[in-house]
Amino acid sequence: MRLATPFSDLDYVTPDAPLAPLTWYRIGGPAQYLVQPRSVDELREAARRCSEENIPIYVLGLGANLLVSDDGVPGAVFRLDDPAFKTVKIDGSTLKLGAGYDMQKMVLRCCREGLAGVECMAGIYGTVGGGIRMNAGGRFGDIGNNIAKVTVMSAAGEVFERTADDLHFGYRSTNIVAPFILGAELELEKDDPVAVTDVTKEVWMYKRSTQPLNAKSSGCMFTNPGPLPDGRTTSAGKLIDEAGLKGMRVGNAEVSSKHANFILAHAPCTAKDVTDLVAVVREKVAEKFGVELQTEVKFWPT
Repeated sequence: MRLATPFSDLDYVTPDAPLAPLTWYRIGGPAQYLVQPRSVDELREAARRCSEENIPIYVLGLGANLLVSDDGVPGAVFRLDDPAFKTVKIDGSTLKLGAGYDMQKMVLRCCREGLAGVECMAGIYGTVGGGIRMNAGGRFGDIGNNIAKVTVMSAAGEVFERTADDLHFGYRSTNIVAPFILGAELELEKDDPVAVTDVTKEVWMYKRSTQPLNAKSSGCMFTNPGPLPDGRTTSAGKLIDEAGLKGMRVGNAEVSSKHANFILAHAPCTAKDVTDLVAVVREKVAEKFGVELQTEVKFWPT
């Protein structure tokens, strides 16, 4: 007989749910609770119970920037994957999206509709909510550049809007602290669909040629550092490469030979393999360059 839990009467909560299939790495243990609400009201109710029971809250998008511990996640993992959170609406040059909407579908939709501004997101996987949370992007731009409004919900269930004048998007960061992003509005520019598609293809082709997009990874492992002690500016990938770490393995985790800021997981890789390799890379880079690399990938539990 299954023991009673704070969510026993909620049919959208699954205890001891595997998370590995929901992440790009395909590794890691289960969630204590996996919460998949079908409406804002169901989300609010589950969040309220987490607050009352002091259950940690985690929010999972497409799992493209995440490493889950082999022991799993003690707490409630919320996944806004119901159609209620994947809405899309175009009003002139304004694109309104639910937080669960796939960013690559967003890019393709903008190509078809002739909406310019998010071509930089080609090849960056995740949901709109996850992309906003970390201000996803790269050398071609960030998603925050076009955000006009974000709808969020607090752990207490209060829904409110954050507008561009009180939002700050930094390098892989935002000042949004509410645990749940429900949706967003992007202000884009009308353009010729062919022109938008051509720029998107250029961005995609560059990433495909320089990054191991078809391998099991979680995107760039480290954020780019600030100026080095010698004053020069460089990238995390270049530092790892210059430290001679391309191809290094710990267990079944490997520093990509194509792009050194990607750590690949070869079956039967474990999360510990990845974290141990991350530790080695950080140590070697610090020894050689005096730089402490910081991870861009999120490690659960935090």
